[in-house]
Amino acid sequence: MEYGKVCLRRGEERDLRAGGLWVYDNEVDWVDDVCRDGDVVDILDSRMAFVARGYWNSRSKIAARVLTRDEGEAIDRDFFRRRLAAAWEFRRQLGFSNACRVVFGESDGLPGLTVDKFGDCLSLQIVTLGMEQWKREIVGGLVELLRPAGIYERDDVAVREKEGLPQATGCLYGAVPELVEIREHDAAMAVDIRRGQKTGHFLDQQENRGRLKPYCAGRTVLDLCSHTGGFAIHSCLYGAASVEAVDASEQALAMLRENARRNGVGERIATVCDNVFDLVRREAQEGRQYGLVICDPPAFAKSRKALAGAYRGYKELNLRSMKLVAPGGFLVTCSCSQFLTPELFHKMLREAAADCGRPVRLLELLMQSRDHPATVTAEQALYLKGCILQVL
Repeated sequence: MEYGKVCLRRGEERDLRAGGLWVYDNEVDWVDDVCRDGDVVDILDSRMAFVARGYWNSRSKIAARVLTRDEGEAIDRDFFRRRLAAAWEFRRQLGFSNACRVVFGESDGLPGLTVDKFGDCLSLQIVTLGMEQWKREIVGGLVELLRPAGIYERDDVAVREKEGLPQATGCLYGAVPELVEIREHDAAMAVDIRRGQKTGHFLDQQENRGRLKPYCAGRTVLDLCSHTGGFAIHSCLYGAASVEAVDASEQALAMLRENARRNGVGERIATVCDNVFDLVRREAQEGRQYGLVICDPPAFAKSRKALAGAYRGYKELNLRSMKLVAPGGFLVTCSCSQFLTPELFHKMLREAAADCGRPVRLLELLMQSRDHPATVTAEQALYLKGCILQVL
């Protein structure tokens, strides 16, 4: 099959040949007249040699995204079936089955596509025009491969509008109940696929929640930005004496209380609807301390321009979190801001520890769960980073 051609400026192919996955609009020299937004195109270097095949969108700053580097590989129904099957088999090999990310965009060779599995239901999100063109084939492939009870579309994200796409939600296949129960380590967690944040549940912290076990027994816990209770519930199941769970969303806290009920730990969890910055400042002034503090805030830096302010915010929150840790206790701290690199994150923690004035020891490094594999050549693919620290 013949594809339209997109030709790069001289030298701009180096990043792609080194494993890069995106072509920015300012890297393009010329485009065939036949290329329409959303089309699959061949990406050529300045000498007209094939570099990669991907999809095109002139309305996006990322003008082309790579699907394959094999000139002989057609982009058709079978292509998507193969990629979906490979993605699912990889998760199965790692031992995931009940709940996991089945497709993680570029890392699975399917840029713009996210698929999460919650029990026997799937949550699907497409954020690019090029991938939107193949939605029917993707849904069909998922039905054949995973035999889900239902597939729900969570395309209610503003980034779609940058691609010229409307926001949308709805059931694409079968039926999806109001709540789906999943198993996560020792916990039964209710997931609201239809209205929950992101695609319904933060699966990227799944393995990190299981790593809490050595740090919980008999301790009082402060869980900041607790969402629906992933860390709070696991803390109780691993022996915490009590948990104060803080979130700015009363809807999330209501789900947390439901999850606490399902796991029989409701009497040990108190929920607080508050701004975490206000709460840690107030509790630090009151001299409150906890045996374990968990700090897992949302992304503060949504763009490079916001990084400086986000850095200050992370430092303030972590400094106050360190002060709230009782001597010898632990701090689990994370950031999901892709622009706050691991190097910057660790620099921020060093500065916060210095200002805290107490010895702080690094016990474990954390990253996103293995069902969210980070492509090594993609600078921002390792978006979730964290540490387990002991504050003496």
